[in-house]
Amino acid sequence: MNGKIVGIALIGSMAAAGVGMWYAQEYGFYDRIDPDSPAAQVLVQTTSGPVPVNASSFEGIDANSSPLRWRACLRLDGPLPGDVIPFDDPQPLNGPGWFDCYDAASIGSDLESGAAIAILSQPEIRPDVDRILAVYPDGRIYGWHQFNDKTPERGVMD
Repeated sequence: MNGKIVGIALIGSMAAAGVGMWYAQEYGFYDRIDPDSPAAQVLVQTTSGPVPVNASSFEGIDANSSPLRWRACLRLDGPLPGDVIPFDDPQPLNGPGWFDCYDAASIGSDLESGAAIAILSQPEIRPDVDRILAVYPDGRIYGWHQFNDKTPERGVMD
């Protein structure tokens, strides 16, 4: 009988730990970005330097727990500058399931097919991390943070 109690206690604690870890990864660390805050300002890199994007309908999330947790969805209100800097090898990272406007798999497919283009928003937004934007012809923009290839851990040395 004592073995059953210990077994049930172990299974119960493992289930509780699993649910806790899932909740922490999916909800616990993320904060929504206020569209009126300075953190909602999105830039694009041009050959002459950074330029703010004239955009609306900003939805964004971020977390202090990782430099890669920033995600954004917005709509362009006008043309992009003609000299934006394209980004090679964009790899949209998955966001939490509840952040409905952002779908990394769809964005990645659209970048591969040419339905969207990837541009550099901000290099080194955090050490060794760039902010990337996927821009669609209809004005939709999706953004994420991505490691750049400037660190020894990524296999590339300066």
